[in-house]
Amino acid sequence: MKKKFLIFFIGVIAIVSAGCEGTEADTVSHNLSKSADSFEVQRRVVFFNGITDKYLLTVEGLCALNTDSEKKLTVTCKVGDNQYKKHYLGLSDNVSYFVEQTDAKFEDAFHYKVIFRPEAIVPDIEIQTSK
Repeated sequence: MKKKFLIFFIGVIAIVSAGCEGTEADTVSHNLSKSADSFEVQRRVVFFNGITDKYLLTVEGLCALNTDSEKKLTVTCKVGDNQYKKHYLGLSDNVSYFVEQTDAKFEDAFHYKVIFRPEAIVPDIEIQTSK
């Protein structure tokens, strides 16, 4: 009896898991976001006034975005080997932004990305020696 229940339970889990894979578009979108967060995608971020239709600021390059809150956004751009610039931007009722990917990037719909950052796993430790 336990064996039949276990086989049934595993079958149900397999069916539920198969339905959770998402669409090809979901996978590609997720992979593009991972690539952008790894500074592999050229982007243009434009901030504009929704009342006057005027551009207030444009940031272009290998940029990643973080929404700190509904009213705050940070744009971090890679400007050289191990060199980055971070911009803090405030949003208001009439100031908004859009992000454009300026170059096409190949992403495999059947390949899922997991990116480990060694500096996040192993901290940078400074050793002091006494004299």
